[in-house]
Amino acid sequence: MIHPSACVHASVVVPADVEVGAFAVIEAGVVFGPGCRIAEHAIVRAGSTLGSAVVVDSHATIGGAPQMRGEVPAAGRVRIGHRSVLREGVTINRPTKVDGITTIGDDCMLMANSHVGHDSTVGDNVTLANNVMLAGHVEIGAGTFVGGGAGVHQFVRIGSGAMVGGNASISYDVPPYAIAAERNLLYGLNVVGLRRSRMPAEELAALKRCYHQVFCGPGDLRARVRALLQQDCCAMTGPGRRFLEFFVGGKRGFARPRDHRGGTSLTAAACE
Repeated sequence: MIHPSACVHASVVVPADVEVGAFAVIEAGVVFGPGCRIAEHAIVRAGSTLGSAVVVDSHATIGGAPQMRGEVPAAGRVRIGHRSVLREGVTINRPTKVDGITTIGDDCMLMANSHVGHDSTVGDNVTLANNVMLAGHVEIGAGTFVGGGAGVHQFVRIGSGAMVGGNASISYDVPPYAIAAERNLLYGLNVVGLRRSRMPAEELAALKRCYHQVFCGPGDLRARVRALLQQDCCAMTGPGRRFLEFFVGGKRGFARPRDHRGGTSLTAAACE
């Protein structure tokens, strides 16, 4: 079902069950999976691939040019996973390199006016609430929730299962399963989310031990993590190992817990 006022490039193959609303624009090279719905005034630019049952609401733009000064490359792809929903005004930029890709995983919900910058990767089952701003080269792990109005600096990683509070300013990496809010502050593990995920009690206990060992021990954080990865007490389970291995990579520092005086600290007081 293609509205007569929609502009669909002649080269695009539109499956029979795809809907394209009034005044929508579909550029050359777009690939649709079955069951997609493109609402009125939405724009899907060249080089975009949409999985099955993707919903693109009104005034959303997929595959827009990277927001950068100087020469803007006209290449790269945007890939939207199966069953993901992009609400009104969502913008997703294409990458900055010819062989690059900006990726949204399966079963994601991008609420109204959220933005995903160039070269970013958003995992499966991620929720970006209204007005979330992801800069370029950001990585968001599977199952993460980012609260409304939060801003994430370029090259920042947010691990799987994390929760970022509304209006947060995140310029450091946030480890998996953690809660981050305000400016790069951690508020412990996302215990409610972990219980809802039905993580076994023994894995949750091991993950808690890893969190305390990383943020409450003396000396250099990365050195502590390297030592912990050699010990079975924290790294014996999948979630614990994933938590520790997160600290091995990255190009930026790490968000830290809040202490009782309102600052950040690696002392035991920050982990009580």
